[in-house]
Formats: sequence, structure tokens, C-alpha cells
Amino acid sequence: MARPVEFDENEVLTSAMEQFWREGYEASSVQKLLDCTGINRGTLYNSFGDKDTFFKSCLDQYNKILENQIAHSLGNEKLNAWDGISAYFDEAVLNASSKQRRMGCLLVNSLCESINYDKNIRKVVRASLLTIRKALMVRLKEAQKKGKLAKGISTEFAADVLMNALHGVRVNSRDGKNINQLKEIIKHTIDSLKK
Repeated sequence: MARPVEFDENEVLTSAMEQFWREGYEASSVQKLLDCTGINRGTLYNSFGDKDTFFKSCLDQYNKILENQIAHSLGNEKLNAWDGISAYFDEAVLNASSKQRRMGCLLVNSLCESINYDKNIRKVVRASLLTIRKALMVRLKEAQKKGKLAKGISTEFAADVLMNALHGVRVNSRDGKNINQLKEIIKHTIDSLKK
């Protein structure tokens, strides 16, 4: 009887996630996924399913990073609303490793590419982005309630502005903008919404 192949699932998912993050869904062939993870084709299909299913598992892995970032910033009740929002941008962009900043954002990269693949994957990507937006909305409603949101700006619009800034700085970081440039963009965006 053949022994089952042993591997560290977390390591495999992280390696595959970084492959998808770096090159995108389409460019990440099954062979590239096998090369970066060190598993064989049979193990990939038996343990993770087809490429779409594997990608969804990698998105779940990325979502764990997201959840951690949100918990330490937007979910931190010790921080006021604007400090929590600023902390989220620090966690998600500024404190990310230079390698991760150069890769941009797996979600944004995938959303830009999503026209080329499965509607279910688009839904998963959009749901992940919605998680961020919902967490921002909680803090924006708090700012509004305390009179700290600029006059004439709704929480919905403020959330759209922040999500747009988040996407933009991630694309800019992938394009090579340095951390000081990213900080200025983030600070200006947040300051424009404060009262």
C-alpha cells in the first residue's frame, strides 16, 4: 500500500498564493504551481482539486492575512475611528514587506484579471473586498456619530473613497512608488474625509 504524500498544507497554500499574487491566475499554470509548491500533480488534484478550487483555497489563505490586519486595526476598539482607519492602511500597505508591496494586492490583481475567468471566483474576490469595506463602514459610522466625518460626506461615499485609495496605493506600490509617496497619498485621502 502506497504511503500518503506528506506536506505542510499552510506552506503549500502560501507558496501557491504568492505565485497567483505575483503572476495572476491566468499566468500561473499548473506546472508553475507544482514548481513553487514542491508537490506533484496527483497531490495537487487529490488534496486541493482543480486550479479554480486551488485558487479559491489560496484566496482563503489571503483572507486570513486580511482578517488579521482588520483585527489589529479597524477591529481594535482601543483606537478611535480615524486612528483605526489609519492603522488599517499601515497594516495593509505601509507595514507590508517590500516584496508584498511590489506584488500589489492579490484581490485587486485578481479583480483586474477576473474578466477572464469564472464568475464564482469573481464573487469570492468581491466578497473579500466587501469584508474590508464593511469594516471601514463600521469605523466611518462611528466617526460620523461623533461628528468627526467632514460635513456633506456620507459614510457610503467615504468608504468608496477609502477603498479607491486602498486599490490605488496597492497598484502604485506595485508600480514602484516608494513608501513615503504612499504615506502621503494615504494621509491626504484620510485627512480629506475628517472633520
